[in-house]
Amino acid sequence: MALNLFKKKKQPASIEIVAPVNGDIIPLEEVPDPVFNQKMMGEGIAITPSDGHFLSPVNGKIIQVPDTKHAVGILAEDGSEILIHIGLETVALKGEGFEAKVKEGDEVSVGQVLIEADLEYIRDHADTVTPIIITNSQNNGKEYRMTDAKIGTAGETVIITSTEA
Repeated sequence: MALNLFKKKKQPASIEIVAPVNGDIIPLEEVPDPVFNQKMMGEGIAITPSDGHFLSPVNGKIIQVPDTKHAVGILAEDGSEILIHIGLETVALKGEGFEAKVKEGDEVSVGQVLIEADLEYIRDHADTVTPIIITNSQNNGKEYRMTDAKIGTAGETVIITSTEA
């Protein structure tokens, strides 16, 4: 039994990434920002949120929460690095309208609250379209399939499925 404590945890071969927020699902190519729609940061999908409750889309570990709290990075159990970027041009809000509920190093579970956002404030000052990006999708040996669903329910609707390439 004690020997198992030091064995490296095997990563699952595939995972399902669920919607981190309620809202309309749109293809990444339709996001009005070339950094995202040209997939410069990686493969993904986007959601136009209908509320400001952003939940963990996977079980994993928080690897990034910028001071501006407009985004969160998660290392999923399969090694996928997931970036939830709340809105476009929201870094300029300097954290106003965002309340982080997690910090770097925290372990998270599907459905756990990551960030609470004042969607009305964000709508007044920026675009609320929220890209969900796999930032290491080009070099991690996995393939990603995006959903055809048009509406996402936070913590429930599978929006991206990863499998071994």
